[in-house]
Amino acid sequence: MTQSAPFFSIPGCRSCGSADLHTLIAFGETPLADRLMRPDDETEEYIAPLTLVVCENCGLCQIRETVDPAILFGADYPYYSSVSPALMAHFHASARQIMQDRDLNRDSLVIEAASNDGYMLSAFAEAGIPVLGIDPAEGPAQQARSRGIDTRIDFFSAALARDLAAEGQQADVFLANNVLAHVAETNDFVAGIAALLKPDGVAVLEFPYLGDLIARRAFDTIYHQHLLYLSARTAADLFARAGLHLNDAERLKIHGGSLRITASRHPGQSDRLKALLEDEAHTGMATPAYFDTFLADLDAMQRETRAALEALLADGKRIAGYGAAAKTTTLLHHLGIDRRHLDYIVDKSTWKQGLEMPGVRIPIAAPDKLASDRPDTVLILAWNFAREIMAENRAFTDAGGTFLVPVPRLRTVQPEDLEASL
Repeated sequence: MTQSAPFFSIPGCRSCGSADLHTLIAFGETPLADRLMRPDDETEEYIAPLTLVVCENCGLCQIRETVDPAILFGADYPYYSSVSPALMAHFHASARQIMQDRDLNRDSLVIEAASNDGYMLSAFAEAGIPVLGIDPAEGPAQQARSRGIDTRIDFFSAALARDLAAEGQQADVFLANNVLAHVAETNDFVAGIAALLKPDGVAVLEFPYLGDLIARRAFDTIYHQHLLYLSARTAADLFARAGLHLNDAERLKIHGGSLRITASRHPGQSDRLKALLEDEAHTGMATPAYFDTFLADLDAMQRETRAALEALLADGKRIAGYGAAAKTTTLLHHLGIDRRHLDYIVDKSTWKQGLEMPGVRIPIAAPDKLASDRPDTVLILAWNFAREIMAENRAFTDAGGTFLVPVPRLRTVQPEDLEASL
């Protein structure tokens, strides 16, 4: 049984406010990503429309619907960043670079919005640098506190930022990793950054990059939590509205393609930011025409993936999935994959094991089930971590198992092929 989640449709762009929103694709009524279900839970599951639009005034790509964030990021929010060694390595390397570049010390303060379980702030804390985490999800926040990371359980906002600044807590470095795209009150969030930065402070943010979403056909990163799909140009416009200057943008491979941007009160664009802005202008990024080929390919992906999985099943093969990530919900929904196709999904997160995927109710198990159950094929749903997943499960392929990666097109991948194909 399903019920409609509390949501509203925005009347205008989340950045500039224009009512000129062009619909790109309507996914229909979809389950809420990360709303994992208990097997014995017979309560109604939440669904909501999922519509991707682009603003014809400023070019921001975004979701039309806003689901109540208390439902999306409440106390039972199941995402814990520390589960992934690749993520930990990535953000600890980023922390070390920031410490070096900014010459941080015991008199500095690093503040992170959406600090989750303290995965990144722990690197600063271990170096003796004061930190403050802010996160609305009680589970991950309490996990951070247990690790000694001072964490305030709350949504980050301009009002909270002003309160913190009034208490004398202003940031030498403000961090926000994979959260800006989740924020409904976008201008308020960035205004909060401006209120919290010291005069010479910097904000360092990471978020999935629109250019990579389109190039890699990463349609599964479109879900209700991800309200924004940012380019360097739209990010620069957003920060300028709060009196901040976007000074750098570095392209990263993490999460299938991201941007790490740096903003401050002082202007000074890097050469690579200038080059990226020029490239975006040349390709017409975030205009409706920019999405044409991407949208056409989604239909082909749906047909090809379903046909390939059903051919395997017809041949007597058993298929499991790997990765109960938020993106998995959209991937399963759009491609029409359910319990007829996947016996179960494995995931390293102990918080997810024993639960079921929303909508399709595919059970989630620990990765060691692959060794005991020995399915013929594993579909890597968390394809952005395919390298890590395959390295940790080499015994599966050594025993004759096959890995499939569904994005940008379904294909069989061997561990030795990873560098060339992912």
